[in-house]
Order: sequence, then structure tokens, then C-alpha cells
Amino acid sequence: MISPTLPAELKAALDAKLQGFSRTDAAQRSQKISNTYRSGGGSGTIKSDADALAYALARMPATYAAVAASLNALTEMAPDFAPETLLDVGAGPGTASWAAAEAFASLQSFTLLDANATLSRLALELAQDSTRLADCRYLPGDAGANLAGASQADLVVASYVIGELSESGQRALTDAMWAKARHALVVIEPGTPAGYARILALRHQLIAAGAYVAAPCPHEKPCPLAAPDWCHFSQRLPRSQAHRQIKGADVPFEDERFIYVALTRTPLTARASRVLAPPDVGKAEITAKLCTEQGVELAKVPRRDKTAYASARRWRWGDAVMAES
Repeated sequence: MISPTLPAELKAALDAKLQGFSRTDAAQRSQKISNTYRSGGGSGTIKSDADALAYALARMPATYAAVAASLNALTEMAPDFAPETLLDVGAGPGTASWAAAEAFASLQSFTLLDANATLSRLALELAQDSTRLADCRYLPGDAGANLAGASQADLVVASYVIGELSESGQRALTDAMWAKARHALVVIEPGTPAGYARILALRHQLIAAGAYVAAPCPHEKPCPLAAPDWCHFSQRLPRSQAHRQIKGADVPFEDERFIYVALTRTPLTARASRVLAPPDVGKAEITAKLCTEQGVELAKVPRRDKTAYASARRWRWGDAVMAES
């Protein structure tokens, strides 16, 4: 399991770039970029080095935390998976590649694909400070149109990118990413109903193409949740002083809501239920909403069952729960 906080090398690289950079200016730029993303404008508003750095300072910590949690879920379900090659689709400043480098010591080759030349330049500059990513390869071009030029990779990751495309574009990118994934594909989206819907559509499309779900679902059946409920998770991460200033926030932490799916070419040897919400710890019992192979279950663990109760007290939202727990 890797930490949700940025690696020391990446923190140092960002801090070095922050020297002499107005945090007020960074806050204004990041707010403008955030508003554009929310309105469906994608990364097109990131046009200068200052824009790219402001975006990275504001969003890399939360994006990294979500990718780290998603990769942790994959490694927990597939502990023997040891990819040597990575393809980071819609890589931006390289956040997912940094997380993958932490999650998999086996990785030797990193290929990053993004259409935004300014973000690409920043990613390569940050990578120079990494002992693992210094020789990474950055491919220019739109993820939806230029993926054909990339080689296959053991692991393909796409974080916060499919929402920038039309529905037909999302379907085409889904097929293209799966074709490039030699062993596994991990896709992360914002933990909103819209992000959940995009992940559901991708999941359905690739199961039909022969993929197996490693996480978070314990099955390949249709999602058992019914509207207005939706599947998503939350990762808490600490905020540095600079991060708080740029985000205009007072609290020293941030909760990133996200949804993901990890898909593999081969079925898993074991399945785990998934905790879908923060468990309710009462005096007499612990109640937890679980997604199981049979569907959604409200598990109740009585206090009198000391062993099971002690185990259930450790359950957290998003955790995998093996059958013996």
C-alpha cells in the first residue's frame, strides 16, 4: 500500500518551482482553470507555464491521492501483478505516473500521453527530479485520437480524462485503451453521479469485450446500486500551507471524492466485498453497507462476536473485505 501524499521527490520539485511564484496569482489561475473544467472545457485553458504550475499545485495532491487509492485496491486484489511498462493516458503533469512508480517497483518504462504541450513540458521537468521517471517518454496528441501511436503496456492508467470527451469519444477511447492494456487498465473519474455513469459505461463495454473486474466490484454483474445512490469513494489527504493558500482553504486537509474501476485480462483467484460507505459503529453492533457477489448487503457485526467486531472496527469506506472477515 502506498501513501496518499505526494512522494518527497515530487514535493521537492513542486516547492522549487514555487519559489518566486506569486501564490495569489496561482490561486487566481487555478480557480479559473477549475471553473473551465467544471463547465466541460478540459485543459484547453492551460496555455502558459504559470497556468500549468498553478494547476499542478492545486490539483496534483488530490489527483495523486485518488490514483494511489485506486492502485492500492488493484494491488490488494492482484498482489502478484508486477507490471514493467506503463501507459499514462491524458497524463497532464504526470500525476498518475508518479503514483504508479510508487505502487509498482517493477515498472521500468513510463509512457505519458497528453495533448497539452504546456502540461507535457511541466511533466518532463518534474520527472527530471525522479529517480524512476527521469527517462519517461511523453507522446504529444489527444488521448482520443492519438493513442494508436503508443505501444502496448502492461498497465494503462487514465485519470480524470474520459469526462473531457463526447459519449462516442469515450467509447472509442475505452476500446483503444483496452487494446493497449496487455494486463490491466485502471480508470479514475470524479466521484460524482456523472463520473460514476462514465465508469459504469466503460465497465459495461469492457466486460462485454472479455475484461474482468479487479476492483472495486466483486463481480462482473450490473451494478446493484439504484438511483439516487451512486458508487464513489473518498480519500483524505493533508494540505501544505502553500496548498491551502492556492486553494483558498482554511482546513489542513482535503477529501477527494472519486470513482474508479480496475480491469484485468485474467480473472482473479479471490473476490472481496467492498465497503460502500463509512460504517456505523454503534454500542451493540457495527453496520456496514457492502457490495458483495450477491449484491448490496447491510452487514451487521454484533459486539458479542469479539473477533469479528474487532475486525469490522478497522473497516473504512472503500476497503476490500474478504469473506473470512
